Amino acid sequence: MTEVTEPVTDEWRATGERIDTLIAASAAGGVVARERSEELVRLVTDFYGAGLERLLDLVHEQGRLDDELLAALAADDLVASVLLVHGLHPYSVATRVENALESVRPYLGSHGGDVELLGVTDEGAVRLRLLGSCDGCPSSSATLALAVRGAVEAAAPEVTSIEVEAADETAAGDGGPLVPVDALFSRLHGAGHGVGPEAGGGDAGATWEPVPALLALESGGVERFTVGGLPVVACRIGPDLFAFRDRCARCERPMEGATLARRLGGDSGDGVLSCHACRAHYDVRRAGACLDAEADGAHLDPLPLLADGASASVAVPSPVPASPVVAT
Repeated sequence: MTEVTEPVTDEWRATGERIDTLIAASAAGGVVARERSEELVRLVTDFYGAGLERLLDLVHEQGRLDDELLAALAADDLVASVLLVHGLHPYSVATRVENALESVRPYLGSHGGDVELLGVTDEGAVRLRLLGSCDGCPSSSATLALAVRGAVEAAAPEVTSIEVEAADETAAGDGGPLVPVDALFSRLHGAGHGVGPEAGGGDAGATWEPVPALLALESGGVERFTVGGLPVVACRIGPDLFAFRDRCARCERPMEGATLARRLGGDSGDGVLSCHACRAHYDVRRAGACLDAEADGAHLDPLPLLADGASASVAVPSPVPASPVVAT
């Protein structure tokens, strides 16, 4: 097995965690000690926030704060997070949410679905409408929950809730949301990346793990990885990447030696993943639905995958112990 280098955790993230640890440790000195620690952090944060605001004002006064510079500030994770903390992010919540949804639309579209942003309330609630359906995808609610929640949470952590409505209330059965709101959302403020038991991850939910090796996968290629301790099989059809648990739904063996080919009579965008062990055939674009006559509803377990050309990440259930990304 060849180990693939995983991006080193950013030092600034470790610094933030260290600050939280120190504040928690100060509680050992009593309530007063903790309050003083929190006040110190708040005063320092306000001080630097005022400086950042003045800095942006000066750049604006010099006519340098143009669209190109704003885009560069927003694209830098560290700068954007600092600006966000101080309420200085150059883009509105609605713009950031829309950009986040745009990043997951290719993934949702590969499962026959889409999402529309209806608006963001003054209270910070995001209203979405689900479009289409995930035909042949029994775990569509789970995959949609992970993809949408992860993207929105990363782009706009100040969002308080996300409300989902069906595009066709009749098709939605009882008129409720296609995806249970409780499973999707709770309060994003300070929450983890979990999506609840509906996503198959139990109460611990799931986390996004970077898999940079996916970007090197060529069209028609199939590769097996271990991501965060979870065996994963991934493939690419043209520009689109797909990931599944590395387990055949028919023979329950790993997909070692699996091949990807076009369906007989299908168009160029088709993709059928075949198990080398039992010759079962799975429709990649229909979330791994088995195409065999005796399938009886068998399907691969799809995993949310986000790729923007510069990075790629796969959502992995949190109960799986973390470990480096390796390729088989």
